[in-house]
Amino acid sequence: MLRILGFVPIFVPIFVLTAAGIILSGAAVTQVAAQEGAKVSDASAFKEFGEKAGLIKIMDDFMLGLLKDTRTKSYFEGVDQKHVKEMLVDQFCEALQGPCVYKGAQMGAIHKEMGVNREAFNALVEQLQFAMDKNSVPFATQNKLLAVLAPMHRVIITK
Repeated sequence: MLRILGFVPIFVPIFVLTAAGIILSGAAVTQVAAQEGAKVSDASAFKEFGEKAGLIKIMDDFMLGLLKDTRTKSYFEGVDQKHVKEMLVDQFCEALQGPCVYKGAQMGAIHKEMGVNREAFNALVEQLQFAMDKNSVPFATQNKLLAVLAPMHRVIITK
């Protein structure tokens, strides 16, 4: 749930993605792939996420949400959910300037054959926001991470 001015609840997961899309409108897919290693500029963000233990809790809640949401369920129910959560923890930890190193595949390679559409991607972002809210991640800090992750939509949405 995205809050405008910090107090009006509105479901607008596309807002962050659109803003990032405008900024990167001229970027090629190869440039997006290079951004996969991008990090938030604020070193305190990792602590505000609860460090690695907090990210693990967020990923547990995130996966539960993805499996309950009819728009995302089919992408996650038949996969090794433990592995997906571990990779996301490492990816987010690295992006938040934590001590982790993401050793997973590039986002384009992972999602190439999945047929992810915009509706499913937006639902995933929405579920991530719910999980971050549930775990009391400050709104501004959530946006720092989302801004780093948003450019990946260009290689994840394939349908």
